Amino acid sequence: MSDSLLPQQKAPKLIVVTAFDRDETGDLQPVFGPAEQQTEERAIRTAKGLATKHAGVIAWSRDANPSLGEYGEPTTLFVGGDVPDME
Repeated sequence: MSDSLLPQQKAPKLIVVTAFDRDETGDLQPVFGPAEQQTEERAIRTAKGLATKHAGVIAWSRDANPSLGEYGEPTTLFVGGDVPDME
């Protein structure tokens, strides 16, 4: 038996940015996204850029394996302005 171990594979990650504006009744509605991003750093940059143009924006990530239906707990990367409660 070999003593060498295979390197740990990183779990696939879902990284998303969504921006919101208020409708005529004052409710927050998504106006951008949810848009999947390639990296957490890019998601944060995108969210910061959108934050000056919209009522609110959120960038978040979670470990995800959609083919198996497995999703980890979400981690907030950036929040700017008003965003709805994310369940």
